[in-house]
Amino acid sequence: MTMQNHPVDHELVEAAAHVARTRCRGDNHTMAAAGRAPDGRIVTAVNAYHFTGGPCAELVLIGAAAAQGVYELATIVAVGDRDRGVVPPCGRCRQVLLDYFPGVEVIVGEGDGIRAVPVTELLPASYVWADHQLDTE
Repeated sequence: MTMQNHPVDHELVEAAAHVARTRCRGDNHTMAAAGRAPDGRIVTAVNAYHFTGGPCAELVLIGAAAAQGVYELATIVAVGDRDRGVVPPCGRCRQVLLDYFPGVEVIVGEGDGIRAVPVTELLPASYVWADHQLDTE
C-alpha cells in the first residue's frame, strides 16, 4: 500500500506546537492537538492524562471543536511537549477519527518528513462504525 501525501498545513502544526509549548505542563498535559475546520477555523486542545486512561489530545479536540460549533475537521495534527514534534495518533484515536471524520487528513512523520495522509490510510481494511448503524428513517 502506498500512502498518498497531501500538502502539509504548517500553520496547523505551528498552532499545535504553540499550545504544546505554552499549555502542556507536568504529567497531566503532555500532548497538544490542532484541527482545521473546512471553513479555515483552527481548534486546539490538550490531553488529560490520568492513570485510568484519560483522553488523548485528539479526543479532547473533538469535544472542544463541537463546543465551538465545529462538527467537521479537514485536517488534524498532534504535537508532543518538550519539543517532541509531530506524534502520530494512537490506534484508538485513529479509529475515533475515522468514525467521526472519515475524510480527515492526519499529519504524521518527523522533522522535514512530515506529511498529511487520509485517516483511511492509517487504518487500512478497518471497521467503520457508522457503516454498521441501523437506519432510523
